[in-house]
Amino acid sequence: MMPVDQQQRMVAQSPWPAVAALGWVCQIGQILLLREFLMVFHGNELSIGIVLAAWLVWVGVGSHCAARVMPFAVRPQRWLYGSTLLITILFPLTVLAARLARGWFDVVPGAFLSLTDMMVASFLIMAPVCLLLGGQFVILARLWREHAQRTDTHTVGKAYMVEALGNIIGGVLFTFLLVHIMEPMQGGALIVVVLVGAAWGLTQRGWRRGWWLGIGLVAVVALSPWLRRIDDWGDQQQWLHIAPEHRLVESKLSRYGRIAVAQREDQYSFFQSGHLMFSTAGPEADVESREELEAATLAHFAMSQHPDPRTVLLIGGGMRGTLRELARHPVDRIDYVELDRVLVDLAREFVGPATRAALEYPVVHLRHMDGRLFVKTREAQYDVVVVDMPDPSTAVLNRFYTQEFFREAARSLRPGGVLVFSVMSTADLRGSAVANRNATLHHTLSSVFAEVLPVGGRTLYFFASDQPGQILTDPFALRARFIERGVEGTPFSPGQFQLLLEEGPLRRVNWILRHHGRHAQAHLESPDTGPLFPPSVADQLAAESEWPPVYERTFINADFRPVGYFYTLAFWNVLTRTDLSAAFHWLGRMQPWWIWPPVALAVGIALLLRLLTGTRSWGRRYGVQAAVFTTGLSTMALQIAILFAFQGVYGFVYEMIGLIVALFMAGLLCGAWSAQRWIKRKDSRCLLAAVQAGIALFAVAIVFALPGFAAWPSPVAIFAGFALTTFVAGLLNGVDFPLTVACHCAVAGRADASTGAVYGGELFGACLGAVLASAVVAPVLGITACCWLAAIANATACGILLITR
Repeated sequence: MMPVDQQQRMVAQSPWPAVAALGWVCQIGQILLLREFLMVFHGNELSIGIVLAAWLVWVGVGSHCAARVMPFAVRPQRWLYGSTLLITILFPLTVLAARLARGWFDVVPGAFLSLTDMMVASFLIMAPVCLLLGGQFVILARLWREHAQRTDTHTVGKAYMVEALGNIIGGVLFTFLLVHIMEPMQGGALIVVVLVGAAWGLTQRGWRRGWWLGIGLVAVVALSPWLRRIDDWGDQQQWLHIAPEHRLVESKLSRYGRIAVAQREDQYSFFQSGHLMFSTAGPEADVESREELEAATLAHFAMSQHPDPRTVLLIGGGMRGTLRELARHPVDRIDYVELDRVLVDLAREFVGPATRAALEYPVVHLRHMDGRLFVKTREAQYDVVVVDMPDPSTAVLNRFYTQEFFREAARSLRPGGVLVFSVMSTADLRGSAVANRNATLHHTLSSVFAEVLPVGGRTLYFFASDQPGQILTDPFALRARFIERGVEGTPFSPGQFQLLLEEGPLRRVNWILRHHGRHAQAHLESPDTGPLFPPSVADQLAAESEWPPVYERTFINADFRPVGYFYTLAFWNVLTRTDLSAAFHWLGRMQPWWIWPPVALAVGIALLLRLLTGTRSWGRRYGVQAAVFTTGLSTMALQIAILFAFQGVYGFVYEMIGLIVALFMAGLLCGAWSAQRWIKRKDSRCLLAAVQAGIALFAVAIVFALPGFAAWPSPVAIFAGFALTTFVAGLLNGVDFPLTVACHCAVAGRADASTGAVYGGELFGACLGAVLASAVVAPVLGITACCWLAAIANATACGILLITR
């Protein structure tokens, strides 16, 4: 048995440092696991909400279970030490399990995991660690209450604030330091050191000397080579499932994702966060790869569409050969924009000498910054803009195919300039998935440019110009331009102009894409193939004004309504996972009015409880739990909306997610402190209802604020707008938490039980909000629809509180 005086010392020390450490650990651990799952899920942002949901729901379950146990626990310190020991063992295993998760499912290489697969992997892998972390908050809250010798919920609010402070420190530290230097296993070791030290520091002398922290940090540094070896082994095992026919040659951590280079025979493929960026023949190859031939076709087709291209902007694709081919033309300047310096530096080692040499040409100017921000802030104008990015299968890629980007690109073109890009397609455009995506791109381009021409089969090229008649469909005229410029040493043959512009396929492609999408249910139907002999492209363009207008909600791709992203995922899954077609078809049927039946059900239950029980505890408890649940749901829906909107403007949320969450937690801390400091009667249900109404009004304001922020010309002003919005969202949530705990305790009568119930209920609501917002609402109905979801949810909670008061 432990001596009594030692037991007393263990609770005599204030637990606030341990609570702050728990917040720090949760923030860093959440980001590390999110990055690992992004690799497994090919960088698909739909997984962000699912991973966050899994984290939140298991932390909520853990806190709820701990709340049931803590009122009867004699020595809560032992529960804390036991859970800390288990987390120390389980967290590194969780990281490795995430890397191997793809092997659980029978999917072909290159295929995306379905939403169901993502949920199964995320929820199973993260359950043990998150259960323990959720339980630790309730344990520490009880230790703090006992240390302060209180029986109310006052110390719970303090614990909530201190945990938020730990979250802030973790987010800022990750964004500005750890993201640049920390491999996953090193991060896991650092988490273990902080968590063990925090538990040990509850003794009186632990916090005074802090020797455990110094020894732990020295151990992490000393073990770094071994930790890197474990990371390398995990990478190799992961790539056996991602690309089993490839050999992982190199893997490096970047600010914007993990860059991996995989080799198959003499071809090298470059991946970012598990998503294929491009492939190229290696320096030892005798002939160009297929992708290099496609790059040459894109480059020379684009340059030949302009009579005298002197200035060119290339966004992405330079290292697969597009830059090399553009530089063969007699140009004065080529601005090549590639966001990730690590990607370019790695590619230099594996691409052919001609591609490396192109980077050193005097006319080539390499810029390492986001392509969207470059176009938005650059005043120079170009004759040709070539967007050589992968298909819009993620939110970060979709932002180069939206109406807003096309407008920005149009402003950067000289009169008569040409915008060009290409996407994967099928030869006959059969099926709604490929037709939806390609028709959406066509209609979105046509909403900005005076003339748009889609050309091709398995690769579809789009040409757009602000002047009618600028885009040529005559292969002989393009051939003459190409030959006149004396381009040499290219794998592109002038005869390809005639193959690409063959009259029959050209008319058919234009007929389908111009007609598809002109009524409300078009996205659920296969495209109309039209007459046996469609009219010429010129005749189609002349008659287009007589056709029904394009149905914009489902066929205009925008930053805040990324339907191109959704259709590309549907198309890619049709190619690789035919079993998912029904799920995407069902999601495509979603309508905004679907939210009203659940709202009516929730309000109907409140009215029924009011009639049956009056103002007794059942009705009051239901009202408070509704407020708790909807606050979590709306807060996470707003966070997802802000993250997606930030991604649409900046394009690198992978690096900044820690800072964004830190800003939210800073607002939460200020809100909780304000409630603790200034609100005397925290159990006022009318005040809680007013806070719910305030959150609803704020969500409505964001609907109009986010598009306004994105349109600002200054990147600094844009970030300030997003930062303020994130902070205020956290502020309102922080004010809400102490009020809901106090209102729940007024009904339930036990502080520990109320802490777990409110903390867990809010996390359950956040779980549902994360899944709905990221995987369903944002890609189908748009980002601002997430804000409307939050507004309606909180307005409903306000109504329920007033009904059951």
